Formats: sequence, structure tokens, C-alpha cells
Amino acid sequence: MTLKLEKKIMITGGSGFIGSNLIRYLIKNTNHVLLNYDKLSYSSNNVSLSEFEGNKKYHFICGDILNSSLFSEALENFKPNIIMNLAAETHVDRSIEDPYIFVQSNIVGTSIILERSLDYWNKLSYPEKEIFRFHHISTDEVFGSLNFNSFFNENSNYNPSSPYSASKAAADHLVKAWYKTYGLPILLTNCSNNYGPFQFPEKLIPLIIMNALNEKELQIYGDGQQERDWLFVDDHAKALHQVISHGKIGETYNIGGNNVKTNLEVVSEICNNLDEIYKNKPTHINKYSDLIKFVADRPGHDMRYAIDATKIKNELNWQPQETFETGIKKTILWYLDNIEWCKVILSKGDYNGERLGLIKK
Repeated sequence: MTLKLEKKIMITGGSGFIGSNLIRYLIKNTNHVLLNYDKLSYSSNNVSLSEFEGNKKYHFICGDILNSSLFSEALENFKPNIIMNLAAETHVDRSIEDPYIFVQSNIVGTSIILERSLDYWNKLSYPEKEIFRFHHISTDEVFGSLNFNSFFNENSNYNPSSPYSASKAAADHLVKAWYKTYGLPILLTNCSNNYGPFQFPEKLIPLIIMNALNEKELQIYGDGQQERDWLFVDDHAKALHQVISHGKIGETYNIGGNNVKTNLEVVSEICNNLDEIYKNKPTHINKYSDLIKFVADRPGHDMRYAIDATKIKNELNWQPQETFETGIKKTILWYLDNIEWCKVILSKGDYNGERLGLIKK
């Protein structure tokens, strides 16, 4: 059965980076009614979705997935046909400093919403029970580090390196267990590194953009030769829509951008674009690449992630539309036009651009 008619979709973590872009895409391109369930942590905010306040297709609940009773209440009141779980702690460096919150949010939180979703699903009658899906959105980091010129596929072994990726791997296994043991109709996706508008500036691309604009060092871990597959967030949103619309129950789909770049290449591309398009560059800066500084590598830093997205292309007719060159230019232009958004989200005071994730001796 495919998702064709209007559905009610509950999105956990909908005020975060990927979640807010997904909501924006679904509101503008479908007739689905959405409930955004988000606790509004340091990296999420309602400003990203303020344009939809009052929109009959959009509803919001400020809630934590660790709050079992509130989540159940939201299920009973909204009565979703689909749950898309994007609620998670996501930053590797933060997980190194404080793994406990990652275990709580990503593992315990996922188990709670699986339990409550199973209870909800078991009470449904036909046809709602047959239509229901639980879609868990995960990362390629659960597979660990690749050899050069190799790629992850849906059968890759799990081999996480950081507390973050370990917590996401555990969540993936829980989701699969709820399908195999209890029959909960699940879908699972593992994506490569996302980038684009509304990303909290602790992640590499927005951090480099903001630090360059503020004339700060552009720090690159190690020698910068770590490789990542970069996925423009709008392409990811379209892929997620295809999965809930046409994906097969119990299946995993890898979502990649077909844009493998070293971290040094990414930072250099940002610098070159800023040299070309930013009109307010200080006169004492000749090239933004002059701000690059190589620093000690991250503990347990994986060398390569890359996605083989053949399955989702062949089965669900999806492939990325943005090249890295087109996507990074759109991203830089968005940040240049939305400096105030960055100021608002950073005004919470939890993060000021400092390096995280150093193991304290």
C-alpha cells in the first residue's frame, strides 16, 4: 500500500535542522497535516517554522520523547497515520564530552516512543492499522569508517566509533526489533552528512561560514583528508517523502548525496565562494582560506563515509538533484541573508562557536 491520500504525520524533532526542512517541504508540496513534537533544545527553535504559525496543516507540541505520558497523549489526540522520528542528539563532539544525554535521548527516548507507538498501533482498527508507519531517520555513521573508494549499502555491518553513532546504532536495532518481535510496521533510513539552510552553527559547514564572516580561525581537524558524502537537506526531505509514500514495510533505505568530499575540500569551497560573492569582506583579509588552521584531530575520527544509494534510486525513483557546488552556494547565500536567524538561535547562550569534544586529561 502506498501513501497517496492526505495523511496525518507526527514528526518528532521537527524544529531541528532536518526536521524543519522536512516540514517546510511537506507543507509546501503535499496536503498532509503535520504535528511537530519537539522539546526545543539548544539547536532547535520555532523561528525556523514561524512562517507556518496559524497554518491549518501545521500543529506544534513542545514535548520531550522521554515524556512517555505526554507522547501518548499527543498520539491519542492527533491520531497520526505516520510517525517520523527525527528527535535525537546529533553532534559527535558533544557526545564525546557528555555521552549520557545521547544515551538518554537516542536510546531510551527511542525505546519509549516505540513502546507508545506500538500501544497506539495495536488499538487501531482497519484501515488505519494497515496504513500506519513508523519511520526512523538515522545516519550512515552507525556503519563506522570505510576504506577509500568503498561505499555503505543497506547490508553494511554496524561498527560505530563515537558515543553518538553508537547511540544511533542502538536505536536502529531497537526499531528493527520492534518490527521483528511485535510486527510494528517500520521504515528505516540511514543518510549521509546533511547541509543547507537552518543548520545550527556547531556543524562543519555553518560553523565555517559563520567563523569566516567573524574573521575567526577556520579549524580543520587533523590533515582534513577525512571524506564525507554531502547531502543537500532539500534532497533529503524529498527522499523521506518518497520513503513514507512508497517504501516497503521493514525495509532500510540508504540516502546519499553522491558528493564525496574531503573536509579540506569542503572548507576550501566555502572560502572560494565567500571570496567571490561576499561583498563586505574586510580589506585586511586577502583570501578566506588564509584563516584555515589545522588542529588536533577528533578522538576516534572516522576517515570515510560514503553512501551507495542504488536501492532507493531503483525502488523508489529518488536521486539527489543538487551537486555539492550548487548546494553549497545556495547554503552560503542563505546564511548571508539570514544572519539574524543565527543570532537568535545562538542567543540561548549554550554555544558560542568554541571547539567541543576534546577529551580532558
